Amino acid sequence: MRFPVNHALPLAALILLGAATGSPAAERKQPPPGLPVTGPAADYPVVVGEPFTIGDKVWTPVDQLNYDAVGQAVTGVGSGVTGAHKTLPLPCYVEVTALDSGRTILVRLERRGPMTNDALVELSPDASAQLGLPAGGRGPVRVRRVNPPEQERALLRNGRRAAERMETPEGLLKVLRRKLADQSPLVPPTLTPPAMPAGTAVAAPKPQPGPAKPAAAKPPVAAAPASVKAPPPPAPKPVPKPAAQPAPKPAAPRAATPPSKGSLVVQVAAFSSEASARKVAGQLGGSVSQAGKFWRVRVGPYSNRAQAAPALEKVKRAGYSDARIQSAE
Repeated sequence: MRFPVNHALPLAALILLGAATGSPAAERKQPPPGLPVTGPAADYPVVVGEPFTIGDKVWTPVDQLNYDAVGQAVTGVGSGVTGAHKTLPLPCYVEVTALDSGRTILVRLERRGPMTNDALVELSPDASAQLGLPAGGRGPVRVRRVNPPEQERALLRNGRRAAERMETPEGLLKVLRRKLADQSPLVPPTLTPPAMPAGTAVAAPKPQPGPAKPAAAKPPVAAAPASVKAPPPPAPKPVPKPAAQPAPKPAAPRAATPPSKGSLVVQVAAFSSEASARKVAGQLGGSVSQAGKFWRVRVGPYSNRAQAAPALEKVKRAGYSDARIQSAE
């Protein structure tokens, strides 16, 4: 006996299943729109941007992971511990170190700026206060890109401060300050060579006395008659020895010739003290020139890099690892 088959039942089951899928209960499982994004996704998308111009200089943004530079920090606008940079991607995170005190903080870069060519980074008022910069002022800093943990990222995204880093040791701060002094635009358009201090004129040596001239030969004395005794010849007079002359004073070191225009020199370092600069120049056989508030020590000039390379190695072996070859202009 065959039972009748209802072919409509499978179709009804499919309709019921589709209705259950589109039910309000299923819709409630989807995350509601408009909620703020948290976690690592809050730092995406990362924007690099197109090149732009400030004055006569073109700045090209680039996603540089190992960014590490020194320059001036200025206080600008913004909330929280945030900052502005010309080329790093937005957003990203950097450690900012004050070269005066060694204090280091974590900053979230969110904006383009500062819109001036003589500043490296712009900090919000809260970031400047945490770093110890004067209110509305500026100061020398080091900016280094880092990848902090998500807990610190979340603090900065929420306008709070992350824990300060360990203070930079004084030895590294000296290297960073010297690096900043070397890259600063210290040379004015026309530079007058500094006047040499008194006492550098080369003393002319005194003439040395020559050998004594032999005495002129006397004419022979005629022989006396046999009956007359000739008087004994007079005893020769002792020739006086020339008085000992004092040794000539050593000549003062001559000032090194300033490098000619268009040649290459080895830039050793820049010093705030003229005495220190001249001491180093004397040790390395270099020259000293004033550049703004600093005194630069250079070795050279050389006509090409092949001639300047041995001098650069000598300077680096003397302890000046930041020395480099550059144009003398």
